[in-house]
Amino acid sequence: MQEIEDDRFSRHGLRLLLKRDDLIHPELIGNKWRKLAPNLAAAAGRTLVTFGGAYSNHLRATAAAGRLSGLPTVGVVRGQELADRPLNPSLAQCAADGMRLHFVDRSTYRRKAEPDVLARVLRTAGAEDAYVVPEGGSNAEAVRGCRALGDELRGQADVVALACGTGGTLAGLAAGLAPDQRALGIPVLKGGFLTDDIRALQEQAFGDLRGEWTLDERFHFGGYARVPPELDAFAEDFEDRHGVPVERLYVAKLLYGLVTLLEEGAFARGTTVAAVVTGRPFR
Repeated sequence: MQEIEDDRFSRHGLRLLLKRDDLIHPELIGNKWRKLAPNLAAAAGRTLVTFGGAYSNHLRATAAAGRLSGLPTVGVVRGQELADRPLNPSLAQCAADGMRLHFVDRSTYRRKAEPDVLARVLRTAGAEDAYVVPEGGSNAEAVRGCRALGDELRGQADVVALACGTGGTLAGLAAGLAPDQRALGIPVLKGGFLTDDIRALQEQAFGDLRGEWTLDERFHFGGYARVPPELDAFAEDFEDRHGVPVERLYVAKLLYGLVTLLEEGAFARGTTVAAVVTGRPFR
């Protein structure tokens, strides 16, 4: 936990803490480790198949986890057209870590949760007996793994905020916090679907809903992987102020959202806010 002296917060009577989950491991960073660890155990040595786009942090983390644990991995990548192109740096890192990449067309990818479509994808990927982890890594095992994050933050802050992709980390975090704490999620994707998804994940993981949590869906900046100049400038300024590397796709949107909210008066004076740093920039 790192306390940040930032006049934007202090002049409103607020404390800002950073939960530096980006320092958990050099390659399995932050919530990726928390979500993957229980799934690696559940795979029990089987090939692990998961899904993602061409710049997926989750694919990179899964590939690294497979290499470090000696587990074969297959990444199903959205976009058949990418199969004949040079790998971008993100997918090249996956391949370097031993992940076998299998490209599918976007229509098939959208339907990957349907049992017959999933079976066909696994068959064509040569991974019919594999252990399957969903896109983003959010399933019941991952949510239970992320509950430890809430346990670690008990008594540390009034509000615990983090950026959300598929919602698994928030679902687990909220379950681990104390009753007098609340979790705030900043979705990085458009769509307004996360509320139902988080409730469903908590039901799957715990059998009921846990903890107090809310979402503020205003800070996606147009959708996943969208980093307009305004957001990039904000992140650079935060780095210059505090010497903390700011990952652009998730963490920058979280911090920008918190600064906007405090200026709107969303937090009472005396509030301690903990921001979960779930990743670091990919160079």
